[in-house]
Amino acid sequence: MEEMHQPVMLDEVLLYLKPQKGWVIVDATVGGGGHAEAIAQRIGPSGRIIAIDRDPKAIQVAKERLSKVPVEISFHRENYRGLCAVLDMEGVKQVNGVLFDLGVSSLQLEDASRGFSFRHDGPLDMRMDPSIKITAADILNSYSENEIERIIRVYGEERWSRRIARFVVSARRRKRIYTTSDLVKIIEDAIPVGARRGRKHPARKTFQALRIAVNNELESLRTALLEAAKSLDRAGRIVVLSYQSLEDRIVKRTLLSLAKGIPAPPGSTSLSLPLLKVLTEKPVTPSEEEREINPRSRSAKLRAAVRLEDH
Repeated sequence: MEEMHQPVMLDEVLLYLKPQKGWVIVDATVGGGGHAEAIAQRIGPSGRIIAIDRDPKAIQVAKERLSKVPVEISFHRENYRGLCAVLDMEGVKQVNGVLFDLGVSSLQLEDASRGFSFRHDGPLDMRMDPSIKITAADILNSYSENEIERIIRVYGEERWSRRIARFVVSARRRKRIYTTSDLVKIIEDAIPVGARRGRKHPARKTFQALRIAVNNELESLRTALLEAAKSLDRAGRIVVLSYQSLEDRIVKRTLLSLAKGIPAPPGSTSLSLPLLKVLTEKPVTPSEEEREINPRSRSAKLRAAVRLEDH
């Protein structure tokens, strides 16, 4: 069960989010509810949590875990890029904090039927929201070799992307690629044995790339960060946990751009006044102790910013 897993960098999240009594906090990726549970203890009983997740199974788990928290809490099965629309539905104009815990959760990785993990055999799905039409199998079996190569190279930062794409297309001519184990075998055949020495699992980057492509994660993240910044009250805070370089790069650049000033009006080359102050010059990483105890935290990077009071 997801509730048995520890939320990543919990102490650091609380340090930078600084939740206080009566605050309204958006957990934009509630997952198993671990961060939200700790936040609730600090903002209750007059505080409020607005929990968002695109995964219906995550919402179900979070509802069970948070059923007795001492605050008002509402759940929304939505993509976090629609954060402002969720707040409109709730009748909330501004919030005191927004938390993003990005990437794939333990709940998703450990469910073989979801197809997120190269360590478990299951269907090549990878949809965080089951209403999405395109699965990882659809991409592998119908996209052109050039497009598959581009996805693996850009979203996975995989140096062997061209060979993997070529092997994928060759394999699908013989039979449809259905399962995670099918794909792992193709990747292992594509990457030369000598190139695997000292590497993490050879399928890791390709699985990451397909997941990002299926769920349109990077474009959604850019939009969500802008939505979060607009929704903050004065001195409100954004805290973001990312787990791979593409996400972290987007978070870093977006927060910095909002600290320098945003285009006004949209499309203009002029800048408005700065909206945020970045609190983390460099990303905060987990302690050695946490990395040993909680494997999911090993690649985590935390960045945070605060809404300027005079904006």
